[in-house]
Amino acid sequence: MSYSPSEHPQPVRAPNQALPVWTSPVSPNSTGTILGVLGVVVLGLVFLVVFGYLTVFLGPGAVAVGFIAALVPLVVVLAAVAWIDRWEPEPRLALLFAFLWGAAASVAIALLVDLGVQVTALLTTGQNADAVLGATVQAPIVEEVAKGLGLVILFFAAHKHFSGPVDGLVYAIVIAAGFAFTENIQYFGLALIEGGPDEFGLTFFMRAIMSPFAHATFTALAGLALGVAARRHAGISALGYFLVGLTGAILLHALWNGATFLVTSLESYAAYFVVVQVPIFLALILMTVLVRRHEIRLTRARLGEYARAGWFTPTEVEMLATWPGRRQARAWARTLPGNRGAAMDAFTRDATRLAMTRQRMITGRNELVHRRTEGELLTAVAAARQQLLGR
Repeated sequence: MSYSPSEHPQPVRAPNQALPVWTSPVSPNSTGTILGVLGVVVLGLVFLVVFGYLTVFLGPGAVAVGFIAALVPLVVVLAAVAWIDRWEPEPRLALLFAFLWGAAASVAIALLVDLGVQVTALLTTGQNADAVLGATVQAPIVEEVAKGLGLVILFFAAHKHFSGPVDGLVYAIVIAAGFAFTENIQYFGLALIEGGPDEFGLTFFMRAIMSPFAHATFTALAGLALGVAARRHAGISALGYFLVGLTGAILLHALWNGATFLVTSLESYAAYFVVVQVPIFLALILMTVLVRRHEIRLTRARLGEYARAGWFTPTEVEMLATWPGRRQARAWARTLPGNRGAAMDAFTRDATRLAMTRQRMITGRNELVHRRTEGELLTAVAAARQQLLGR
């Protein structure tokens, strides 16, 4: 293994260097963490209320079966998130907030709006609201707006970790996974009650096998749009991008739901799925690959700037900016006394965050806040390097 960390834990700086000199770490502000934990607790309580509602509505047995069955597509989607999020992993607290927002808050909003629509329809017309309009208009608008609100909250509350399209994509898919999880509990439970094992099996096949990424595909458009905004704008101006992405999410959702009223058999649904939905899903995969490659290129470019200022060696930049380099460095660190793989992981993670922080500073988004974050990360990188060296 040819890689070894730099022997210079502090930078050798050129005169009048543009990058700021940081002589001590900036104490982290715990307010954001406290608010994040509080948000997770509140959303957890909302999820318990929603789950209790489903239990009363469907019965404990049907809910239990639906819960277990809904874990299958959830695991598939979260595995995809783990693959997408490998380069610069998002904080677990933010991911947990995203999941609970989708599984609890978004579902609660959708249920409350639907209840209001049904009550209004009964009071004004004496009949239930039109099912077709509900599926093709109400559900796409309400559900995507509800999920999108969680994205907006994360964009502003977790701005340090919402730096580009990959971040937006990850948070959007996690929110959508949470929503689909709770929705699947309801659909699977209803299918079991109304149609028995045969209906349950068909519903499971359609939702868990053929379309586990349906909600993720819709909401991904809003997440990608906010991620693009994160690279270019700050504050309220980012909402324009979000509205464009949200509109696309609503239209895709409406197209998906509308197909249930257009197709007349399983064969025709399969044809629709192959002709319409598969290309859309493949396009999402292509976008994911492209934005990940862009993130890798940014890492190399921004860390190259720090290398010219003396914070990294060229060898370290090559290691940090490529998948093979990261794998080799991690394997090398594990051979050191005491297995210093965790230190190498911290070195890689903080260096990548440093690159993305530098990118946000260049674009002028919350520059003062990110300069403080930069100081913390530069200190953390130096500390991780020292630990790798056994100092």
